[in-house]
Amino acid sequence: MGLLKGVGFRGLSVALLFFNLLVGLVVGIGANWGTQLTHPLPPATVVKMLKDNGIQKVKLFDADSGILNALSKSGIQVMVGIPNEMLYSLANSMQAAEKWVSKNVSSHVSNGVDIRYAAVGNEPLLSTYNGTFLPTIFPALQNIQSALIKAGVSNQVKVTIPINADVYDSGGSDLPSNGDFRPDTKDLMLEIVKFLSDNGAAFTVNIYPFISLYNDANFPADYAFFNGYSGAINDNGRIYNNVFDANHDTLVWALQKNGFGNLSIIIGEIGWPTDGNLNANMQNAQRFNQGFMSHIKNNAGTPMRAGPVDAYLFSLIDEDAKSIQPGNFERHWGLFYWDGTPKYQLSLGTTGSNGLVAASGVQYLEKKWCVMSPSASLDDPEVALSVSYACSKADCTSLGYGTSCGDLDARGNISYAFNSYYQINNQLDTACKFPNLSTVTTSDPSTGNCKFRIMIRASSSSSEGSGAGSLEKPSCLGMVFVFMFLYTIL
Repeated sequence: MGLLKGVGFRGLSVALLFFNLLVGLVVGIGANWGTQLTHPLPPATVVKMLKDNGIQKVKLFDADSGILNALSKSGIQVMVGIPNEMLYSLANSMQAAEKWVSKNVSSHVSNGVDIRYAAVGNEPLLSTYNGTFLPTIFPALQNIQSALIKAGVSNQVKVTIPINADVYDSGGSDLPSNGDFRPDTKDLMLEIVKFLSDNGAAFTVNIYPFISLYNDANFPADYAFFNGYSGAINDNGRIYNNVFDANHDTLVWALQKNGFGNLSIIIGEIGWPTDGNLNANMQNAQRFNQGFMSHIKNNAGTPMRAGPVDAYLFSLIDEDAKSIQPGNFERHWGLFYWDGTPKYQLSLGTTGSNGLVAASGVQYLEKKWCVMSPSASLDDPEVALSVSYACSKADCTSLGYGTSCGDLDARGNISYAFNSYYQINNQLDTACKFPNLSTVTTSDPSTGNCKFRIMIRASSSSSEGSGAGSLEKPSCLGMVFVFMFLYTIL
């Protein structure tokens, strides 16, 4: 697909969220709210943070009742999600679909939650799923729509499927006008597209210029952003100087060629991570996200489709328990750290200021850290085992080449791993008992851009299943990361 190759492909086991724009001259900004955290902020805190930042729409990956209750009467429009694991039962049982709608849509709509979309699955056609969801995604979509009609909410709540941008391409060229659905997905995609069109719904697509850069070392970096690219593409008089416009319009052409040129498009996820990879840093994230906001703020749209761009920023908050199978950057997509602290200056155009507003009322644990003991030896055979254990149970994705903590020495790397485990386990004394290797200190070991963060206090109002005990077992890929990390520091 030329310069479009790989755009949007996130082999995310995902889950994972981003913008719905715009203000003043835009339709209202949105954000993805993911919940794969060891210590999630209370839903009410996040809802206040959304409102404080003028974020008018939110996209969820499931239908957590605590979160939906917190969104009641907030004035925030909501897209609720159905995980891929539920598609089989929803596709094969109308009763299951009706039960899901009753529990997760109708009851909350009647309670003042402004639900506008039910997202059936999340990127279910990704090639990494090996066709697992191909037989069930369309029947599940049909059944949920029928259930919405039966419940009497189909005029307000529309169905959609957040789809990865790899279901269409431009046939090996760089020209969006060559866009069409991939041959292996075309028949199914046309069924889905026709159904969405018939029911007044929208096509939701996730577009990730970062992944273009991540997957292809020869991809022109400036083309991923919204300024500075000198090799603009001329497609029959339409000029493309950024990959977002080109990717978006490849989809527009695919829809138009198949008779659905007027179908609404929602950008379900778009953004840039801040850590875990050489190109994932604060500077690039600020450049991309601010560039995107500026690019769409005047409702100029794209060369093929002028007007407001409806998009959700991915994502609102970092998720420290998310799978790192796609890459270590997966835990760092947030505009905010997991404690609700803004990462960088970003104007969303909604609050009258040039910066993001932090979460309020956040409570932290004591100012103490677990680090490598000054008397411990790097040659101790327990070091490798201890670091491996800590990283497999906590989050070491800020360590490694090109990351925020990439300049730490060996002792600093080990201390970071120990502290991550210690904080995720709520500073329990037993969580800083690595054999003859660790000690608790009240002196902040942070240095430069590398922050040894203190965990927030767990809240009973946080989503169920949170806390260190809910961390999934490390994947083989995660363990490979640990051993590569050990190789570089020891």
